[in-house]
Amino acid sequence: MSDEEIDENKESIASIIKEKGFFIYPSQLFCNILKSHAQDTTNLNETLRTTFDKIEASTIGTTSESKFKGLFSDLDVNSSKNLGDTLLKRNEKLYKVMQAIEQLDLHYSDNTIDAFGDAYEYLMRMYASSAGKSGGEFFTPQEVSHLLARLTSYGKQSVNKVYDPACGSGALLLQFAKVLGKANVKQGFFGQEINPTIYNLCRINMLLHNVGFENFDIALGDTLLEPKHADDEPFDAIVSNPPYSTKWIGDDDPKLINDPRFAPAGVLAPKGYADLAFTMHMLSWLSPSGTCAIVEFPGVLYRGSKEKQIRKYLIDQNFIDTIIQLPDNLFFGTNIATSIIVLKKNKPNMHTLFIDASEQFTKVTKKNILEPSHIDTIVNAYANRQDIEYFSRLVSVEEIRANDYNLSTSTYITPKDTREAIDITTLNAQIAQIVEKQATLRAQIDSIIKDLESAG
Repeated sequence: MSDEEIDENKESIASIIKEKGFFIYPSQLFCNILKSHAQDTTNLNETLRTTFDKIEASTIGTTSESKFKGLFSDLDVNSSKNLGDTLLKRNEKLYKVMQAIEQLDLHYSDNTIDAFGDAYEYLMRMYASSAGKSGGEFFTPQEVSHLLARLTSYGKQSVNKVYDPACGSGALLLQFAKVLGKANVKQGFFGQEINPTIYNLCRINMLLHNVGFENFDIALGDTLLEPKHADDEPFDAIVSNPPYSTKWIGDDDPKLINDPRFAPAGVLAPKGYADLAFTMHMLSWLSPSGTCAIVEFPGVLYRGSKEKQIRKYLIDQNFIDTIIQLPDNLFFGTNIATSIIVLKKNKPNMHTLFIDASEQFTKVTKKNILEPSHIDTIVNAYANRQDIEYFSRLVSVEEIRANDYNLSTSTYITPKDTREAIDITTLNAQIAQIVEKQATLRAQIDSIIKDLESAG
């Protein structure tokens, strides 16, 4: 059908926008753009730019407008840096990319494995692995995301809402769709991201994983200073991998100590370490029956001063359910061994479970990964809450207080001694034999030297 024929049926357009949130005219479909520029790629970049603008414009005045506003603002189809220094080169490269995509066997209506969404996530993982330190800022490895989703949804068939205050590309949130199923996240996926480019990546990620526009609410802004979902809390499940040891305004803004998210601890997180500010924010928005799992920088567990005061509040109020030591070298952009803090508001006792999962990994090329068997081992220990030598231990609040509120796993779990066992008696016998043999050789050498001296 032509665009003109489509325009004659406004009701159909409105119906599609109501269902999908946006509308694409026939001339703007991928296959038709490729076909129309087969002989002349001169204006391909302008065609693409116009198409993206019209897709976004189709949402204006509808309930989906906020979900699509600025969605393609970071997509530069005229970039001399990425596409070429002349218009001809730029359009040729765009056309080659589109030709390569055309060769992929992607049938949206047939796919049952979320091909588009998984392909997108794979590309982001590949980018993150080569982007150095910045790679870890927006992408959490899928296996870590899966572990967090398993922990927070354990024992539940569904949750009301899931939330990530530093959502990056949305990988953690989307794991709930895989663990529980999209239909079992009853009221949708909520997140906030401070970086505009990554914010757009997250929204695209949601759409490509077929999460309807009405089922996600991703906001742009600084979560600590401008939280966007105060009207949506509390949340049954909160997961996050917030930026490690990032700076924030802290007590330079004295009003923050009265913020209901931070006030209960009586102190604000240090200006140079916002980790526990994120933790207090998440705890504040956690439902009474909910579970929160946060990837934390190791210093959060043992540093003193204000962070110790916040840990003291969390422990004395019995909010810390579990501490899990992860293997090192799991994340992009850093090799450090991080930990997971699990928070709950409905603990049945004053004990905290410590799990040392530092050996639960498989090395693949230069990175360590969590295999499904490793995740199962960790989740089973989390569920059973039993002492397992060298691996897990249930610790009383009195013991944590006695250790000056230190939450490092190594404080409570003795690592297995992997050094080779040595039999001292056998070793001494071997040394005695060596000494005896050495004395014999020394005597022989002395005798030879004496004979040589006499001959001389």
